[in-house]
Amino acid sequence: MPTIHMAEASPHMAVAVDGQHVLAVGPYEELLAAHPQSRVRTWPGILTQALLNPHGPELLEQAYHPDPREADEFGTEPVTDLSLVEDLDEARWGASARRGLQRMLAHGTVALAGDLTRPVVVEAVQRSGLTRWIREEQPEGLPSLDPFATGGTVVRPLPISPGHHARFAIFDVRDERELAERGAGTCVATVLDGRLLYRRR
Repeated sequence: MPTIHMAEASPHMAVAVDGQHVLAVGPYEELLAAHPQSRVRTWPGILTQALLNPHGPELLEQAYHPDPREADEFGTEPVTDLSLVEDLDEARWGASARRGLQRMLAHGTVALAGDLTRPVVVEAVQRSGLTRWIREEQPEGLPSLDPFATGGTVVRPLPISPGHHARFAIFDVRDERELAERGAGTCVATVLDGRLLYRRR
């Protein structure tokens, strides 16, 4: 059964998803009329292309993502001074990478760029479904989970069009200008290959 995703501030940009792929894109009312048996998911804000984070190695192999139980010691942001983290073995690197990837999804990210060298990190990325992109040069700006906060160019690598993999995000903002101002922390949902992998609670 197809699913129609519609964001309240952009009803002209509803997306019908069937399995892993985009079935149709267009005004919500037209999609519903064409696919009346669809399940409907209504979101606040706007539906738009998902994001690419250009700082894959910096965020997943050069920073530690604390477990929520470690918040008193490390806080909730990525720890870049790795000397503060004791016993950082491969198991903890893998767990850190998985948490980092979930936090990327929570910022509307479905792709990352840069060479990864730690096998446990590579495995975590492969299992997550995020797409890996080749990075020709060092990206602009500072590494951040929010691509809008890096100071560099924000890249949206994947089109939303029929036949393509269904990869998009919904942000609780009124328009693209507000999204650029407030950043990807406004993400309420991220869809990757048709699966709802992040939903704000």
